[in-house]
Amino acid sequence: MKPPTALRPDTRARSEAVRPPPVAADAGLLLLRLTVGLILAGHGAQKLFGLFGGRGLDITAKGFESLGYRPGTFFAGLAGTSELLGGLGLALGLLTPLAAAALIGVMINAMVLAAPKGLWAETGGLEYPLTIAVAALTVAATGPGRYALDRPFRWGRGGWRSAAFALGAGGLGAALVLVL
Repeated sequence: MKPPTALRPDTRARSEAVRPPPVAADAGLLLLRLTVGLILAGHGAQKLFGLFGGRGLDITAKGFESLGYRPGTFFAGLAGTSELLGGLGLALGLLTPLAAAALIGVMINAMVLAAPKGLWAETGGLEYPLTIAVAALTVAATGPGRYALDRPFRWGRGGWRSAAFALGAGGLGAALVLVL
């Protein structure tokens, strides 16, 4: 008589048949990283340098001060730098958990500001920062994929530790900014 495990179909073969080929999954991760990372890097460049139709650091700092972030220049520079470097890191798959943490921290602050407007508001709702934060956390959890500069390093494989670091460091950074 065969053991009970022999009576069950091979679940491993079935689950592998459902998954996309690794190359397609890695290409999908690359597309996600490039899209989210470069959009956020562009946002940072708008804040810091006035590129892509942005207003630059001085005017952005005044906007930050009107939101209660004082000194405005410091916090606008911090947000812009976090978006620029975090976005580039995510796009390149470089220091991915740290890049994800930078983006998560900025997006938590944006969510706090947007919370009174609700999830879907015509301007400034929670949906954009929530989507960016979850995308960054997802890349930290899954790893940046085969087409990333982090590939040879342990943190380049993702996992619970990378995700916990990204969420914890991003949350801690956001909390410090909000307290200050």
